[in-house]
Amino acid sequence: MHRDRIRILACVRQSTLAVAITAAVVLGACGKSQPPQKSEVAKSPEYFHADPATAGTLRGRITFHGAAPAKTAISMNAEAWCEAAHKKDPVFDQAVMVGKDAGLANAFVYIQAGLEGKTFEPVKETVTIDQHGCMFQPRAIGIRAGQTLIVTNSDEVSHNIHPLAKNNREWNQQQPPQSPALQRKFARAEVMIPVKCNVHAWMHAYIGVVEHPYFAVTGPDGSFAWINVPPGDYTIAVWHEKLGEQSRQVHLEKSGQAAVDFVYR
Repeated sequence: MHRDRIRILACVRQSTLAVAITAAVVLGACGKSQPPQKSEVAKSPEYFHADPATAGTLRGRITFHGAAPAKTAISMNAEAWCEAAHKKDPVFDQAVMVGKDAGLANAFVYIQAGLEGKTFEPVKETVTIDQHGCMFQPRAIGIRAGQTLIVTNSDEVSHNIHPLAKNNREWNQQQPPQSPALQRKFARAEVMIPVKCNVHAWMHAYIGVVEHPYFAVTGPDGSFAWINVPPGDYTIAVWHEKLGEQSRQVHLEKSGQAAVDFVYR
């Protein structure tokens, strides 16, 4: 009888101790402060949009004054298909192309400074460069950083596109006839990226990459125009593969218009 009472008391003490330990653990856990949970929702970048009520227009013209360089025919005898394709229609060097009223074509003009601190919304449209008639078409293009470049081959011979980028990743891609179009992007601004074909030495092109929508490649009349430009002070620059670079300062008033012309000689 005495032994049974001792045994019962021991069991009671063990049960009481277990309950006390469990309560202490629970209270301790409740008393600890939990670290704040980080939000898993990333903030969307704040894109700049020009105010239509105050935005203005920048326009201008690139001209070449003086005797235009003589046309030089391109020899394509290194590739039989290319030579045959132009047997009745010879191709001339396109480095300096002067149009009506001295307009300079294939000049890349852009806002070089004045948009600092502004992030522009990405564009979904693509830009295409084609290998057609054993030439890059067009010879000069402009594209936004992060925008998709489509590269096609319309010829019946293999070509090779090789952008010699310095501020972006350099790449080199063979493209046989009827092969699928290539898609590439340039992550950072770079003016200009020379492009060559490692198969056909006469094939050249140039790519201007900027981070905003205010750029243009001139046509035969040499003109350009940008609408919806926020008022401010800007540096406008123009680049040409043979004639070099120029830049000018311009001030655009609210809802105003300003003209910036460049002359090469």
